[in-house]
Amino acid sequence: MGRGSEVLNGSEPARPVIGLTTYLDRARFGVWDTRAGLLPAQYINGITAAGGIAVLLPPQPVSAEIAARVLDGVSALVITGGRDLDPEGYGQTPHVETDRPDTTRDSWEFALLAEAMRRGMPVLGICRGAQVLNVALGGSLHQHLPDVIGNSGHRAGNGVFTPMPVRTVAGTRLAELLGQTCQVQCYHHQAIADVGAKLVVSARDDDGVIEAIELPGEEFVLAVQWHPEESPEDLRLFTAIVAEAVRFERARVSE
Repeated sequence: MGRGSEVLNGSEPARPVIGLTTYLDRARFGVWDTRAGLLPAQYINGITAAGGIAVLLPPQPVSAEIAARVLDGVSALVITGGRDLDPEGYGQTPHVETDRPDTTRDSWEFALLAEAMRRGMPVLGICRGAQVLNVALGGSLHQHLPDVIGNSGHRAGNGVFTPMPVRTVAGTRLAELLGQTCQVQCYHHQAIADVGAKLVVSARDDDGVIEAIELPGEEFVLAVQWHPEESPEDLRLFTAIVAEAVRFERARVSE
């Protein structure tokens, strides 16, 4: 249950449960070297510090029924960072710099997103998550940003995030949350090209690259190309998704 419901002693409302998608990749721990469902702890820390409960949703074979059953247990969905989407999903052939696709994760996240949006559930996309949202609604991607802007400043490599300023678009939800400008941490070599149906651009950087998109209206569907989990001193986006999860859970309980 969410914050709108009281715990048994009637004094402290329960925290909302937030589902976060994960990688399915090779991992080493102890004596093991195997594929695992995993997610950097920074995402989990961001949700819990903002007052939510983080639940991991690892990639697996999916159907509309499975996606619905999974989302019955959460009050908001966060689509996290990861490898590049399969370009076939937006009608392109792979660029030489595009990652080998993980079609299981692609299908998993597209199904979860479709069900979340059908329910009016709050959605926050992060990096890859912004690209998932855009492609799901018919948009396309620049497969290798240096080909477009002439530099690799958005992804320095070796796991080093690039701090850069972004400017929000007036009148958007993101501008309301972050103000006119914000310093963010970037690590992406792809970016949104054609914007998906009904989505609006809510932030760009100094190179003109789209750094955030959102769905206008009352429902919270917002995605950023940067990594807010790498700025633990700034919890505004995580606080926003937790607050929206509270509202969603209250509405669900009252039905």
